[in-house]
Amino acid sequence: MGRGRVQLKRIENKISRQVTFSKRRTGLLKKAHEISVLCDADVALIVFSTKGKLFEYSTHSSMETILERYERYSYADKLLTAPEIETQASWTLESSKLKTKIEVLEKNIRHYVGEDLDQLNLRELQNVEHQLDTALKRIRTKKNQVMHESISELHKKEKALQERNNSLSKKLKENEKNIEQQDTRLQLPQPTPLQHNQPHSVPSYATSSGPFIGAAMREEELGQAHQVSATMLPLWMIRHINQ
Repeated sequence: MGRGRVQLKRIENKISRQVTFSKRRTGLLKKAHEISVLCDADVALIVFSTKGKLFEYSTHSSMETILERYERYSYADKLLTAPEIETQASWTLESSKLKTKIEVLEKNIRHYVGEDLDQLNLRELQNVEHQLDTALKRIRTKKNQVMHESISELHKKEKALQERNNSLSKKLKENEKNIEQQDTRLQLPQPTPLQHNQPHSVPSYATSSGPFIGAAMREEELGQAHQVSATMLPLWMIRHINQ
């Protein structure tokens, strides 16, 4: 006999209800994963148990992205189907959306700093860890890039300073060489001009007073000329004249 159709209704037995919930939840999550992989679809699944425990599944994109996309499309559909909605109602809906988004962001921030982790399951903790690892990789990459740029800039400055130092050293050596050449020129002996002894002519005076006066004047002039020439003649010549 074939299996009859089972009527869907609430299971009264608490234990059976819990076992059925676990089995159907696992099968539902498996089906959601299969449809996301086979059909390349974005799937978000949210299940709350009777005790209020949350079970969720999302594809590679995060749950927040899918919910935001759903809210955007839902909000657009409402605007298309009901264009006569009042402006105040649309602002209220937008305010509630932003408030929900802010709460989600604040919750994520608390998770990133290590707070309120008791409510997360293993998959959610792995997701937070993955996001933190991705952020750390980006930060390290940016840090390494900034360090390489700083080192390259320092190398350029070092090269420029080295070239300037070499240029200044070359100029200093040239100046020292020029100074040494000038000192060498100044220390060389300079030739002295030769002094020629020019004979002084003794003027002769012709007087009408007689030979006595002319002789006396001649002797006086000879004496003066002798004194002048004595100062200019060498010592051996002066001795020879006096003898």
